[in-house]
Amino acid sequence: MFGPSQAHGANAYAKVGIETGVIAASPHKLIVMLYDGAIVSLANATQSMKNGDPASKGQYISKAIAIIENGLRASLDKKIGGEIAQNLDALYEYMSARLLQANIKNEVEGLQEVQGLLRDLKSAWEAISPDSKPVNVERPVPQQDPLAPRRPNFFEA
Repeated sequence: MFGPSQAHGANAYAKVGIETGVIAASPHKLIVMLYDGAIVSLANATQSMKNGDPASKGQYISKAIAIIENGLRASLDKKIGGEIAQNLDALYEYMSARLLQANIKNEVEGLQEVQGLLRDLKSAWEAISPDSKPVNVERPVPQQDPLAPRRPNFFEA
């Protein structure tokens, strides 16, 4: 369907779209994008593992580890973030080690475990987004008793 030049053009177009998204993204959105990238890489690694393609599996796992280490973990500010940042740092370190182990032992479960942790963190991060709209809580409309006395309205005719 697509020739080599068309596929290259489509990939270039996709790359420009991603780069534009990164440039326009808020710092909060960039973290969400990092989570998405690691999650997708692990999904691809899982598929490669199931297909018996160790080279692709290794590339995708390496990409996920790079995102965790050089993106998520590197962005932590342990001085300002305090205990939360320290806990996230330890969790990211665990994820990287778990992915290395899953790669060596060819364990799909390890990939799925880290993918689940990343999804949970992404959901929590999205929940605290400064861009999210506040939840609109509808207040009940007070019901007026038709037989209750009304305040006089001097402007009624």
